[in-house]
Amino acid sequence: MANSLTDRDRAVIWHPYTQHKGFIPPIPVIKGKDSLLFDDRGNSYIDAISSWWVNIHGHSHPHIAQKVYEQALRLEHVIFTGFTHEPAVALAERLLPLLPGEFHRVFYSDNGSTAVEVAIKMAIQYWTNQGINRNKVLAFRHSYHGDTFGAMSVSERSVFTDAFREFLFEPVFIDTPTPENIAGLLSFLRTHGSECAGFIYEPLLQGAGGMRMYDAALMDKLLAAAAKENILCIADEVLTGFGRTGKLFAGEYLQHKADIICLSKGLTGGSMALGVTATTERIFAAFLSDDKRKTLFHGHSFTANPLACSAALASLDLVQQPAFREGIARIVRRHESFLETLRDYPVVRNARMLGTVLAFEISAGRDEYVNTISPAITREALAAGIYLRPLGNTVYFLPPYCVTEKEMDQVYTFLVHCLVSFFSEQPIT
Repeated sequence: MANSLTDRDRAVIWHPYTQHKGFIPPIPVIKGKDSLLFDDRGNSYIDAISSWWVNIHGHSHPHIAQKVYEQALRLEHVIFTGFTHEPAVALAERLLPLLPGEFHRVFYSDNGSTAVEVAIKMAIQYWTNQGINRNKVLAFRHSYHGDTFGAMSVSERSVFTDAFREFLFEPVFIDTPTPENIAGLLSFLRTHGSECAGFIYEPLLQGAGGMRMYDAALMDKLLAAAAKENILCIADEVLTGFGRTGKLFAGEYLQHKADIICLSKGLTGGSMALGVTATTERIFAAFLSDDKRKTLFHGHSFTANPLACSAALASLDLVQQPAFREGIARIVRRHESFLETLRDYPVVRNARMLGTVLAFEISAGRDEYVNTISPAITREALAAGIYLRPLGNTVYFLPPYCVTEKEMDQVYTFLVHCLVSFFSEQPIT
């Protein structure tokens, strides 16, 4: 149809992370329910990546929708400088006790990248407000923290950042800890730690960098060394928060806690845009001054939007229900079982899981984001009623917690189909 939603989209829309020359035409989604998305022809698709990792309770959850509706009838938005409102305060009151650490203050923003921007600015200004010159930021190689300039600066130099390389500030990149490198990492911190304002990391799981997983015990040693050098630790839990790793937050696996934590994605159950940067009272106190120049000069027009805060409060209602924990446990059990199946296929490398995240590499082409196997798998998956979007040749399955046994079986069966196709030397193209 000449006037189909897909045709109209192609005439006016610029999609994220999309090379529009020769791209797969966008599917017009008209509704979502639980783990399923429905197009304009009545076809359904299992949302096997939780719509870029945000959806945790399922689409169009009635409890979240009702709370957003009720809030919209009272107050849709108000400037958050000079005003406050119940949803913002109530969300901070409920969220802070759940976080892994001694957090006392919440700064609201719009998404994960801006939550990281705020955290970086807090860490740097914390020291400048005290007249102390600590101007380096530590970050992990293979990291990804967002697409705004500060977030790109502390992310791995890659296809995501190449066009802007000369405009980014240079952090100090170190490897994630392994038994082989931990001694060297600890030595590096002892020697250079006094120069570092902060250390930003994705705890235990590097998402867009390829679903890379690393050891909690070794990370604890690294965090202990950072704390000894008084480096402010920033946990980017934008992906790992709200149950993705099996615990409510990945920081719960670690004895040494962060000074700043960044949240988004699952914060509102995936229903609306909202970011949180939570800090300790110690960091907040460094900005208290009669000198107005020590203010954190950062804000967004939609900071602490009441509708988004209401969605987050409704999501927390669901997080604290038994069905939330049961859903996570069910996915973990099924992933553990399928992990053994994956290891039977020589084409599979590094099959792994952490909580609700299952990932592996397919041995086809280079290990990189632009590996053409990704759109090939996406195309085949859509034909099978599944939405998967591999990170290059890294395939992962990360569903909403309401996913059914039947839906998981459908995804696992499709993945085996892909592996058989490649193993028989007749790869999908």
